[in-house]
Amino acid sequence: MPVILTDQRAVSRRVTSLDSAHNTQQRSTTVGVVREAGEGERRVALVPKAVKSLTSRGIGVVVESGAGDRARIPDDEYIQAGATIGNAWDCEVIVKVAPPSDAEISKIPKGATLIGFLAPRNQVNCIDALSKRGVHGFAMEAIPRISRAQVMDALSSQANVAGYKAVLVAANELTRFFPMLTTAAGTVKPATVLVLGVGVAGLQALATAKRLGGRSTGYDVRPEVADQVRSVGAQWLDLGISAAGEGGYARELTEDERAQQQQRLEDAIKGFDVVITTALVPGRPAPRLVTAAAVEGMREGSVIVDLAGETGGNCELTEPGKTVTKHGVTIASPLNLPATMPEHASELYAKNVTALLDLMLDDDAALAPDFTDQILADSCVTGVPETASPPAAG
Repeated sequence: MPVILTDQRAVSRRVTSLDSAHNTQQRSTTVGVVREAGEGERRVALVPKAVKSLTSRGIGVVVESGAGDRARIPDDEYIQAGATIGNAWDCEVIVKVAPPSDAEISKIPKGATLIGFLAPRNQVNCIDALSKRGVHGFAMEAIPRISRAQVMDALSSQANVAGYKAVLVAANELTRFFPMLTTAAGTVKPATVLVLGVGVAGLQALATAKRLGGRSTGYDVRPEVADQVRSVGAQWLDLGISAAGEGGYARELTEDERAQQQQRLEDAIKGFDVVITTALVPGRPAPRLVTAAAVEGMREGSVIVDLAGETGGNCELTEPGKTVTKHGVTIASPLNLPATMPEHASELYAKNVTALLDLMLDDDAALAPDFTDQILADSCVTGVPETASPPAAG
């Protein structure tokens, strides 16, 4: 289906189709940018800058009307970037942010390619529905954590946003200053901030807390990240427990390790004004790091921001999606924090998506994914061609 751009030039490319027969046909490559329908989701999969990079290569881009509205991007900016406004669901490649609903899946053409967060570990029904539909689904959260894939790592790009915003949430809820202030009326001590889980979100939280003038401390069961903690000006909390896992994640603790960690953390947490938790174990409920006893031991007016609420929370008293007060301590568990900063979150995500899409295209900008590539093999969670070879070793 030819796509007419704003300069009235027809874009026509020979595309390798990813339908069940994998036939090659003469037609235009089109990428559809759809409007996110999920409650609270304000991000958009591609921003105009990313669209321009695609259209400049002869790739047609169709944007659903209003797709960028909640990220403060009007339709006119997409048109200026070379896109057309129309039925984005009828494209060969569809890009989005959140996992599609049943209603959205029904709009995707059989054999089309879908790129987005698909939650393959948690939303089995969605994956099954995409498979039955014959959709080739590439999950952004399944991108392998290898150096070559860093530019496509959407989990990290969005975690950066979440870590930054978590500190702002904490500062807003805290009844005290973050920085040390010396005034005529006396000196105010800086807030003390403990970040549990030092991945991308944790490091950003530590750095942001430091920039706001707080005294930040990081803790993780992977002792190798201690140098990263110190590199952002924070202190390292050593509890004597090591649980380094694969792919940059922590492994699940043994019962004995969990008991030791719980007791040592309880003692440590009580001395902090702010605790920000970011600890996750892929495919499992979030580890409980902050017990009710630890919360009870904190000074009244202190704040906990739990970023693991979507998988149960790191705090025993967390109520996902809510801000509550227990034992005089405010416990906030905001969901989907990146969506609260849609402009920059969308910009970062768009770079991840276009980098993955670029890997799927050949030199003529035709869709021709090579499933011997580890990145494509790992991220394709539905509709892998039967003829595809397993990824190369390493």
